[in-house]
Amino acid sequence: MRVADFDFHLPEALIAQQPTAQRTASRMLHLHGSRTALTDRQFAELPGLMRAGDVLVLNDTRVIAARLHGQKASGGRIEMMIERVTGTHEAWALIRASHAPLAGSRLFVGDSADAGVSVLQRDADLFHLRFDAPLDKVLNAHGRLPLPPYITHTPTAGDLERYQTVYAAHPGAVAAPTAGLHFDQALLAQLERMGVHIVYITLHVGAGTFQPVRVTQIAEHRMHSERYVISAEAAQRLNQARAAGARVMAVGTTALRTLESAVDGNGQLVAGAGETALFITPGYRFQVVDRLLTNFHLPRSTLLMLVSAFGGMQSIRTAYAHAINAQYRFFSYGDAMLIERNDA
Repeated sequence: MRVADFDFHLPEALIAQQPTAQRTASRMLHLHGSRTALTDRQFAELPGLMRAGDVLVLNDTRVIAARLHGQKASGGRIEMMIERVTGTHEAWALIRASHAPLAGSRLFVGDSADAGVSVLQRDADLFHLRFDAPLDKVLNAHGRLPLPPYITHTPTAGDLERYQTVYAAHPGAVAAPTAGLHFDQALLAQLERMGVHIVYITLHVGAGTFQPVRVTQIAEHRMHSERYVISAEAAQRLNQARAAGARVMAVGTTALRTLESAVDGNGQLVAGAGETALFITPGYRFQVVDRLLTNFHLPRSTLLMLVSAFGGMQSIRTAYAHAINAQYRFFSYGDAMLIERNDA
């Protein structure tokens, strides 16, 4: 299967640059039924599409100030994007520079060059770095919110609040699980009163989510690994609900990938921490998730491939053409899409 199979033209005006005034004020396109049935809705209608016993799975990762600016020992300017934190002083990062730094070289963060960094090794486009100071202190002092590259404004105080879910708890992501940005506490409370079970898992979204697919055949693409944690309580709740025939809705592709990565040979979710580089493409057989709430994704992206696997390639093509014609807002600050799994 070719990457070109997942291309489409998106008018630039449909890329949302700002969030809606209220979190729940977005539109929501509902893809349901075996004949590509589409319904235009408002996100606030979501409770009417849920029923008691359903399980809503949310990714409670918290976005860190992962973008750093600094310089090489030679004085050349650099920009670092922390991709994955691996210890109190270490991380893998993407680095933009006129010339890529070599293993063994030294970098400095901040205009005063007061935070030193050693380049330990390189693996493809990622650099393994060791910071002289604890990484959380470096990020607190020098880091900036890593808004996606298609959001063109400089991060503001409003972004610090809105590019974060209301239930964000565990720092470690460099991108928000954006489907969750539509929820506020009032809507979550309403769902709980209805008898919907809310389960939290954690996957720390890496910078790889923004990386373009540079190969021609999708089988040649290599996913960046991301860390996840599923608590014993979350695994038990999900296994019990599935055994009872309840529907499982993943909020976002990150929640879906976490669940599908943690299922064993008997179809049971396994609690614990791990890493996943699961690349979901059409033909994948889903084992856990019945419904997916997500945003609209970039052309030729791994996320578009995932939703095409979940909803059906032709159904997703039709839905995206409808969304463009109906002027839905795309990407991180954009509108939502509720997809019922297509097993055809």
